[in-house]
Amino acid sequence: MPLRLSGVTVRFGARTALADVHLEARPGEFVALAGPNGSGKTTLLRAVLGFLAPDQGAVELFGRPVSSLTVLERARSVAWVPQGESPRDDVRLFDYVLYGRYPYHGPLDAETADDRAIASRVLEEVGLADRAEDGILSLSGGERQRAILGRALAQTSPLLLLDEPTSHLDIGHQLDLLDRVRRLTEGGKATVVAALHDLNLAARFADRIVVLSRGRRVADGPPSAVISEELLAEVWGVVADLRRDPRSGSPYLLPHHLVSAHPSPPGARIGRGPVHVVGGGGSGGPYLRALSEAGYRLTAGALNLLDSDLETAESLGALTAVEVPFAPLGAEVRQRLRTLLDAAAAIVVAPFPVGPSNLPNLEEVRGYLARTPVLFVRRPPGEEWDFVGGRARALEEELRRGGAREVDGVPEMLATVADLLPRTSA
Repeated sequence: MPLRLSGVTVRFGARTALADVHLEARPGEFVALAGPNGSGKTTLLRAVLGFLAPDQGAVELFGRPVSSLTVLERARSVAWVPQGESPRDDVRLFDYVLYGRYPYHGPLDAETADDRAIASRVLEEVGLADRAEDGILSLSGGERQRAILGRALAQTSPLLLLDEPTSHLDIGHQLDLLDRVRRLTEGGKATVVAALHDLNLAARFADRIVVLSRGRRVADGPPSAVISEELLAEVWGVVADLRRDPRSGSPYLLPHHLVSAHPSPPGARIGRGPVHVVGGGGSGGPYLRALSEAGYRLTAGALNLLDSDLETAESLGALTAVEVPFAPLGAEVRQRLRTLLDAAAAIVVAPFPVGPSNLPNLEEVRGYLARTPVLFVRRPPGEEWDFVGGRARALEEELRRGGAREVDGVPEMLATVADLLPRTSA
């Protein structure tokens, strides 16, 4: 096993930077470390390198405790691309890459023909062979980052650690660099562990994503299992929509606003709930606002992109299921709606007008009567609202017979939800 961390805890005085972290990286695997600033990513990498001694637990490189390895043995086992390195001397690029061969020589030894061949090959791999005679300070930011990667590759170490390698790079250079790193793992040639801020880049290039929050590992798995709106809300405090790349099937997130100015503890969400509100056309707004003010977590939908209820829900930090305007709910949006309903502790159905595009909201709610409390807000008398030839009235009546409770306006809705979700269950 190239890398194994077992119960690693690192403290800086009274602050715990890593807390009981377990992690393995298998041969040929690309592992992305993700998490907010201060989550422990750089501390973990420095512990792997032996720069920090854990207060508890153990770090092993290829089956040996890192503390038992000499500096040269570590350099031959693991290569390191630090965050934001800025070369000071304008050395020739070829010579800069040759620095990576130092672990294989004594202090007075000159480079060999093999060393020079490795440096030439690496410059080809990182796309800088034509700049070999130029000074490194003449390179652009993206080129310089590739040169730093080239120096690490010249070590020919089977484990490569990178700390935010795409920082300060434009999107083109980010994709180029990570594609080159990804290719290093092909055929098990190298194992890569990289701290990455961008979850979408991590999902695109990594085999696994390990998420750290306040020094603890809170998620570990393939991108399809780790990337979710709930994770982004809980760990980063950001509300986003989950999508999938139609070409690759990889998940990606479209963030749009913060959940709260106050981050929640790992594994915990702010408030009770969630309460899911089914609305539309502005009908759900009063219920969303009242529930939010009472301290409940919210989800909402399915709603279309032009609906004022969607704007209200997003402004309150609610997770939502969203469809394009005037379109029937597609399979992906209906699955998203089911995911929100699965998580709901209670469902509130606002008095929304029902047409062909949003009738599926009632159809989906019907499937949750046996396991989730459903509250129907009584509609004003004489108001026309069923625009699907009586099918909506029949569905609502079916829901009432199935146990849905009818409430009259915001105050009764809040009182009923409070009885269903007492504070002790938060």
